[in-house]
Amino acid sequence: MLIAVILALAAGTYGFRVAGVLLRDRLDLPEWSRRLLPVGAAALLAALAATAALTEAGAFAGWARPAGVLVGVLLAWRRAPFVLVVVAAAATTALLRLLGVP
Repeated sequence: MLIAVILALAAGTYGFRVAGVLLRDRLDLPEWSRRLLPVGAAALLAALAATAALTEAGAFAGWARPAGVLVGVLLAWRRAPFVLVVVAAAATTALLRLLGVP
């Protein structure tokens, strides 16, 4: 069952990618919608990141995880090395949870 789901998702993903290449010249989008497509992709990624950072099992994840994400974002914004960003974010979350912050 799991293999069938993985194969169906892979086929759907491949189909969307091929459709984009094949229909590029046949589909005429207005200029305003062409400008909004990259913004829509960025908004979708931001929404997914916010959901993963703030919720767990459909409820608020507590303050430790968003604090760790904030530390990671600040370090990434300051162009810190990726390993340092990940380790600092995880350490912040772990330390806050060790101190009893939910």
